Amino acid sequence: MKHRLENDTMGAVKVPQSRYWGAQTQRSLDNFKIGTSGSMPKEIVHSYAYVKKAAAMINAELGVLSEEKSKLIAKVCDEIIAGKLDDHFPLVVWQTGSGTHTNMNCNEVIANRIHVILGGNLNEEKRFIHPIDDVNKSQSSNDTFPTAMHIAAYTKLISYLIPKIELLKETFALKSDSMMDIVKIGRTHWMDATPLTLGQEFSGYVSQLEHGLRGLRNTLPHLAELAIGGTAVGTGLNTVDGYKEKVVNKIAELTSLPFISAQNMFEALSANDAIVESHGALKQLAVSLMKIANDLRFLASGPRSGIGEISLPVNEPGSSIMPGKVNPTQIEALTMVCAQIIGNDTTISIAGSNGHLELNVFKPVMIKAFLESATLLADASQSFNDNCLVGIVPNRIKINNNLQKTLMLVTALTPQIGYDNAAKIAQKAYVDNITIKEAAIELKILTGEQFELWVDPFKMTGLVK
Repeated sequence: MKHRLENDTMGAVKVPQSRYWGAQTQRSLDNFKIGTSGSMPKEIVHSYAYVKKAAAMINAELGVLSEEKSKLIAKVCDEIIAGKLDDHFPLVVWQTGSGTHTNMNCNEVIANRIHVILGGNLNEEKRFIHPIDDVNKSQSSNDTFPTAMHIAAYTKLISYLIPKIELLKETFALKSDSMMDIVKIGRTHWMDATPLTLGQEFSGYVSQLEHGLRGLRNTLPHLAELAIGGTAVGTGLNTVDGYKEKVVNKIAELTSLPFISAQNMFEALSANDAIVESHGALKQLAVSLMKIANDLRFLASGPRSGIGEISLPVNEPGSSIMPGKVNPTQIEALTMVCAQIIGNDTTISIAGSNGHLELNVFKPVMIKAFLESATLLADASQSFNDNCLVGIVPNRIKINNNLQKTLMLVTALTPQIGYDNAAKIAQKAYVDNITIKEAAIELKILTGEQFELWVDPFKMTGLVK
């Protein structure tokens, strides 16, 4: 591989000839050989391009950067946003906790790409654009990285995750409506309880997702606050009057998202509470989906020797040794994703709680975990919806058999014959392995006609009075 020499304040560094990054990026590559190369999320890189573009435009507007330089920076930023320069961002998450190396990676790529656009050779020492004096003007890693974090997180939630959770919720709602008349036995403590309908059971899942979505949306206003303009410690040192407000407005304009300047710059740099808050809502959705998926796992179990009250789509063979076995693989994938998200929330909580004095220096791992959670939750929800949920059908025969065998229908008799007599009926039915009706008649506590009058499983669901 051919190399060139790039210089920074510490001297010369060998950089691959074909790459646009510079000395500081290369130093990070050499010093942090941890994990997979290029693990810094590309969403952060693309979000950084919005920050650099907006800053260049506002710096030109305020007279501290030439129009020519501003337009060139904006041009390269558009290339970054389009993903055309992804190969030139090789850094890992496991670097400086402020994200300084990624900030410099962006500055260097933009400056060197402009040099090539202008017909220059990267072996030349003199450049038209300086990575710090021009591309990083009015900025610090300490305010640009958290700004990129918020842009990336907000965009991922709005454009990717929320629509997929909405789709899942709507599919559950359709299933609930279609099965509202199918009476089944309820279960509490894993034991038989009073009846409800399959539609009522699924309506609980709809409500869980509705609450989860509402909770997630409630976090968006905090996430919309941007730290840009705070520079090193929140004071805005080395910016000119009006820069902070204008650059945030420009980012909002470029992204078409409702970003605003942080209410308090010191909070925006020293803490990442918005990320903690928003990921907490992701964890809530993961917890809900874990419960929902496990319920469906149990209801579909068997199919002959388990509960078996619903049937899942048959997508692929389930065993290399047991012919004909089919497993709830979409449920298993979804629950593994939920476990990962709950783990990511622990990472984010620990990282967020360690914002020391004027700067939190766990930022890269926080946004990595956040974006991973949002992406996994979105992808798993879509996969589960398309490959499992839409194909779920009730097993009416098994549902009716279970309903007829349950002892808990006796609950409807309590107002008529009292708790003690109802308990005698249930105990006899269990010991003699007969139905509740048969036990009631044998004990001569009531007649068959009275049983039919007082015990109506559909009325017990509360859907009719």
